[in-house]
Amino acid sequence: MSLRLRALFILTACLLGCDAKVRLASYYGDHMVLQKSPARAVLWGYGPEGAHVTVSLSGPIQLRTSPVTVTKGIWRVTLDPVEPGGPYMLMVSSESNTITLKDVLFGDIWVCGGQSNMQFQTSRVFNASSELALAPKYPHVRPFQAALNVSETELPDLVQVQIPWSVPTAGVMSEFSAVCWLFGRYLYDVLKYPIGLVESCWGGTPVEAWSSSRALQQCKLDRMIGGPRNDSILWNSMIHPLLNMTIYGAIWYQGESNTGYHPNQYNCSFPAMIDDWRMAFHQGSGGQTDPDFPFGFVQLSTCAKHTSSESYSNLRWHQTEDTGFAPNSKMRKTFMAVALDLPDETSPRGPIHPRDKQDVAYRLMLGARAVAYNQTDVLFLGPFPKEIQPLQNSIEIVYDQEVSVTQSEDIYEICCSTTRAACSLHSSWVPAPILSWALASVRISTASCQGSAVAGLRYAWQNWPCDFKACPVYSINKVLPAPPFIFYYPQGNN
Repeated sequence: MSLRLRALFILTACLLGCDAKVRLASYYGDHMVLQKSPARAVLWGYGPEGAHVTVSLSGPIQLRTSPVTVTKGIWRVTLDPVEPGGPYMLMVSSESNTITLKDVLFGDIWVCGGQSNMQFQTSRVFNASSELALAPKYPHVRPFQAALNVSETELPDLVQVQIPWSVPTAGVMSEFSAVCWLFGRYLYDVLKYPIGLVESCWGGTPVEAWSSSRALQQCKLDRMIGGPRNDSILWNSMIHPLLNMTIYGAIWYQGESNTGYHPNQYNCSFPAMIDDWRMAFHQGSGGQTDPDFPFGFVQLSTCAKHTSSESYSNLRWHQTEDTGFAPNSKMRKTFMAVALDLPDETSPRGPIHPRDKQDVAYRLMLGARAVAYNQTDVLFLGPFPKEIQPLQNSIEIVYDQEVSVTQSEDIYEICCSTTRAACSLHSSWVPAPILSWALASVRISTASCQGSAVAGLRYAWQNWPCDFKACPVYSINKVLPAPPFIFYYPQGNN
């Protein structure tokens, strides 16, 4: 039986009542985390037509909902707001049966999506044994993982669950997303209340597979045919089923597959997907999920050390909708973890899969603190130019923060124009060595232009711009690398 037919068979059976008993949707169970106040958690499931369903909570507080009626095989309840904490016992009662869920917590729910670097398991990271040994020390950070399934049509529920809601153990977490788990763990260290992590990702997939037809239409993209890479095929089966869930935010690690497929449209397709997810989760939860929920993403790391291809560089830029940083005016309430300084030439799964997911997750956590939790004293993005000043035979880049700098001959590049015409990504770029630096600025040489006009400037515009944590420009505390940027002088400058 095909995956599509199996999915339709399972869902049709549940819609018809599943033996005339009330049941919960696939992503509710013992040990689950529900979204805390001020939002209201949504629970739903299946049942015999006309049955009456009541949900009750017992634990730190007592709560009981008014009965709702099963309509077209579906029941749905929205709880009153519940403060973070637990544990609770949750009971779903009807005339035919009662379901009891134990050890339920309330906290913040984060969805973790993308392709193989998000799917990359905790058992594969650097110091995996030490990371896994810490799992039992975080009983309030709970994982859930959707199984890999596809569908040509939007499904109301998951076809299958790979990891049900669980209290973390080394065994469970070894198979779970490292970035997702570490992000949740670091976040818990700051927030000190439960975190629910929902992993839904698939290696080797483009953004188009995770986007609804609505989102794709905004960018006028050609349709792709071919397995889990089909347009909307994973949106249908692995995101759409989650929409009724009240969530707090999402993190995303994807883009490698788009370096060779619709790369120049990524500055449309990625922001369009974010906006569409926000709208859909807000509507699906009955308005409980914030319509601008925070969305974090990882800027692409590295893939090949000795290559002249600029496919990764260009996509990193398009990930920010061609601004170089996030959040920005086009991508509100987003945050970005820069990862180009974390290469891993000897990774067993190839350099495209670097094993240092700890720094990736930590940088994401800093972004979440600042953007998602409004902690204004948190620095979460490395230095970015606020002013570029042409000087005699040099350029001064003034950054938006204090910088830590090391010498480089080629991390900066300039584009020279003999006709004073504007440069582009496809122009010839030459190295611009660092001459000096100050507290918040770097001065580079333009001598390579040999009297012609400087028409463009860029930084770290290579697939593999530096060795591990050795890029030339960082924040003053040497934690956050400067993101890549490109700047054009419309008429050229000397």
